[in-house]
Amino acid sequence: MSQSTMGAFLLPEGFAPPPLVALVREGSIVGEAGRYALRSRADRRARRATPYVGRVPARLADPVLLVPGFLAGDTSLSFMGRALRAQGFRTYRSTIRANIGCTLSAADQLEARLESIAARRGTRVQVVGHSLGGMLARGVAVRRPDLVSGIITMGSPMMAPGAHHGVLTRSVDVLIRLSRAGVPGMMSEDCVAGDCARQSFEESRLPLADDIGFTAIYSQRDGIVDWRACVDPLAEAVEVTASHVGMAVDPRVIDHVTAALRRRTLGSAVEVDRGVSA
Repeated sequence: MSQSTMGAFLLPEGFAPPPLVALVREGSIVGEAGRYALRSRADRRARRATPYVGRVPARLADPVLLVPGFLAGDTSLSFMGRALRAQGFRTYRSTIRANIGCTLSAADQLEARLESIAARRGTRVQVVGHSLGGMLARGVAVRRPDLVSGIITMGSPMMAPGAHHGVLTRSVDVLIRLSRAGVPGMMSEDCVAGDCARQSFEESRLPLADDIGFTAIYSQRDGIVDWRACVDPLAEAVEVTASHVGMAVDPRVIDHVTAALRRRTLGSAVEVDRGVSA
């Protein structure tokens, strides 16, 4: 996807793709995954030392939907899902096998998934999205505030989706060529320069309902997207020290996600007690 192919509106003034050398910072994913492994081992030891009746945490109210980033599927957030479940959250997959298709279609799929979860649990859903997944979550929260109680984005360049590294540019190029060749389910040129791209971009910048929590996690070490594009002025911004890919596994990031989810869950419980909502 050359600069002329991508809609200029996706790269507003003041933002820029990370330089080529920034990709080197993504190598820290090895340490971040190792940190997760060490945390998991410590948690297992702690559980074994805990009496059986105290091992299972109390289930927290709001269900949590995890949405993967560009080129990724639900398995990319499996470690995070496991950590959240250990803290008492009821997590759900987005059913996105690979986030490589039309963004509007993905948003429709996400909306249908939220409807299903909300109907099953009888409550609104908190959504955690990584990268493109966070942008999709924000757009759906604008569309359907009746389904979403809060969103947490991780490395999601909502302010400038075009401010991404050249490695993503080449990946999108491949998807567009496959779409032109007639391969179904691929991101098309309309998704990066046409009405599809514009609608997705505009939806991801509209105000949210007052009762929807919004936390935007970003890292200045992000080697894939311009970290400045991940700081939505309407969100509570949380800075972490992690690579773009590593946000999905770094336990320090997961701790911030857990804290944000708990704040919203406790807030919902207070509202129910006061009779404000159910």
